[in-house]
Amino acid sequence: MINIRKLSNGIRMVTEKIDHVQSVSIGIWVRAGARDEEPVVSGVSHFIEHMMFKGTEQRSAKQIAEDADKIAGQMNAFTGKEATCYYMKTLSSNAEKAAEILIDMFTNSKFDKYEMGKEKKVIMEEMKMTNDTPDDVAHDTISELVFKGNPLSKSILGTKTSLKGISRDMLIDYIRKEYTKDSIVVSVSGNFDEERLCEMFNEGLANLPEKKELKVYEEVPYKPLYKSVVRDIEQAHICLGTRGVSTDDDMYHPFTILNNIMGGSMSSRLFQNIREEKGLAYSVYSMASTYSDMGYFNIYAGVASNRIEAAIGGISDELKRLRKDFVSQEELDMAKEQLKGSYIFSQENVNSRMFAAGKNVVLFDKVYPLEDTIREIDSVTLDDLKAAAELIWDIDKYSAVVVSGEKVNIKEIMRCQ
Repeated sequence: MINIRKLSNGIRMVTEKIDHVQSVSIGIWVRAGARDEEPVVSGVSHFIEHMMFKGTEQRSAKQIAEDADKIAGQMNAFTGKEATCYYMKTLSSNAEKAAEILIDMFTNSKFDKYEMGKEKKVIMEEMKMTNDTPDDVAHDTISELVFKGNPLSKSILGTKTSLKGISRDMLIDYIRKEYTKDSIVVSVSGNFDEERLCEMFNEGLANLPEKKELKVYEEVPYKPLYKSVVRDIEQAHICLGTRGVSTDDDMYHPFTILNNIMGGSMSSRLFQNIREEKGLAYSVYSMASTYSDMGYFNIYAGVASNRIEAAIGGISDELKRLRKDFVSQEELDMAKEQLKGSYIFSQENVNSRMFAAGKNVVLFDKVYPLEDTIREIDSVTLDDLKAAAELIWDIDKYSAVVVSGEKVNIKEIMRCQ
């Protein structure tokens, strides 16, 4: 059973006791990510995430790593558009030690200027790695186009210029404004002493700022945009994207099921048509990415440079077929089983359970029990699916990106579909 409580210090804590396992996953979630950043500090959320591992008043960076290894701890963190998470998975017997390390990092990091300089170089290499991975470039670019004018278009890594300009004072100021008690959730899943961990986080996080100003994100009307990115590569990487639904939308499950039917598995329509029947791409799939207030649908294909137009034509044909030859009951039933399977499989891992509970509470202040999720998936009808399909079957609503070895008139290709 999942419990949500507010500690006496004001921080929310979501816990799930699983007595039959011998591990525990502990995560500190902060509702602060790329969308919360001003342009001058673009990338600061991700930079802070890195710096939390670079030494505290009690531990050096090496000691943090060694102390985690001593308790068989698997420690990491990640930054997204809306939230940041610091977490550790360890043996149940070491839960308190893991919590103490996380609290120390979260509240006592020194943000040493010398370490900041070194870590900026590390992130610069991360930027180069992403820039050298053409499918990553395609996915990042389509997100920027679909959310143009909205904070969700911002890069998680930031830019070289913004990163270089972030000072220690700017970093500390961002933490003071964004790392507040009303924006923090501690999520714990596995076998652990619930009262003891609640006591530790109640005391350890007591001195954080209380509240931050509620942000209101202005809705910017969507219009399709197109971009050709040139890289020294042989293959072309295509992304077509359009607006979708939010995580908390009533259409979330129909939309997710539709995504599975279109490009979420080897039996999906896009895979079978673009790869198996036409042989146009080795990799082709679709994704439904959702955030707290909006989302987008993205189709990706990696093809030979001389087959870009044919691949986009094939994708366009599948979208038209969705309108003309709609989903069958058999397709819907199969997609439901696949989706239920993925949810159930994820429940077999304490990390996955901690991630799901922490993210949902930090963004929506609620959890979605597995039983409710399965019931909602089972209740999706063909009419629900058709309502979701109306958001994605018009090729004219899609933005498009091609990353390839030479300039491509992607706008003209899209207009000819």
